[in-house]
Amino acid sequence: MSKLRFMTAGESHGPQLTAILEGIPAGVKIDKETIDEDLFRRQQGYGRGGRMKIESDKVEIVSGVRFGETIGSPITLVVKNRDWQNWQERMAVFGEPKGDKVTAVRPGHADLVGVIKYNRSDARDILERSSARETTMRVAVGGVCKAFLKACGITITSKVIKIGGVVDDFEAMKAKIDEAKTKGDTLGGVFEVTVKGVPVGLGSHIQWDRKLDAKLAMAMMSIQAIKGVEIGAGFECANLFGSQVHDEIFYDEETNKIYRQTNRAGGVEGGMSNGEDIVIRAVMKPIPTLMTPLKSIDLETKKQVLACKERSDTCAVEAAAVVGEAMTAFVIAQAMVDRFGGDSLTDIKQS
Repeated sequence: MSKLRFMTAGESHGPQLTAILEGIPAGVKIDKETIDEDLFRRQQGYGRGGRMKIESDKVEIVSGVRFGETIGSPITLVVKNRDWQNWQERMAVFGEPKGDKVTAVRPGHADLVGVIKYNRSDARDILERSSARETTMRVAVGGVCKAFLKACGITITSKVIKIGGVVDDFEAMKAKIDEAKTKGDTLGGVFEVTVKGVPVGLGSHIQWDRKLDAKLAMAMMSIQAIKGVEIGAGFECANLFGSQVHDEIFYDEETNKIYRQTNRAGGVEGGMSNGEDIVIRAVMKPIPTLMTPLKSIDLETKKQVLACKERSDTCAVEAAAVVGEAMTAFVIAQAMVDRFGGDSLTDIKQS
């Protein structure tokens, strides 16, 4: 098991969301405002819904950091849910159930499968945790990992490259989102994450579960609504000859460096980082909560109904890109700790 790991807890309309991050080396400078900026970015984007007007996420760090610096112990991160005040009766930990059950399950959501798997009669028991609200804590965790990576000379950025079939045209994307909102529909898209400054040799070809690209793909696929991941040229490789895919290798005698003129591999070869930028793209499906609901069944009556409507977004690809940054940051930070070891930032830098 890797030394670096994290876990999140909390429901969408519960009192708070919590994450515990273990394994970050001691000596990393943490800037709360920088983490809060990422939390703010996660709440932005054209097509977001009413929940973003209620919540204004700020992180509280309650362990593992002293005087702005990590001390090697587990880091506990908390984000309060402001909307909790409106949900205290319906989401109470103890007492008699209050509020209507959610029984008109949504196609494309965790509702139905979760109800069957966990033997619940109210889909709220499932949707509260399966909600993308959980990604708030992934962004907070990613913020700490980014601080560690920045100290090692590694940076991570993201951008939206496609929404509803529209590529690299922000105004046309906005128009497409407006069209979907008018129809009570939703839209997905594609975002890209780029990692710069990665050293050679993160990950390993030795075992399937040590491959860096496999870990990155898993991390991206773990984000709610992500249905596809590619690294580098990705799926386009299926349309090309090998001579058009593989990056030729050159040597510069003056700098004594090996280099490539292209990066179709996306920075990973044989499950290991090759020193080039790591480039990952992920496909986000349209959100399954539609204001013009799809046909479904009622869990109690088994009769045909229209799916339930929770407060939701029309499009959240821009927010998903921020979550993609965070998950990428965690995987790269984990690989750095595995590769270079050490319990302090000084040890890792020396390695």
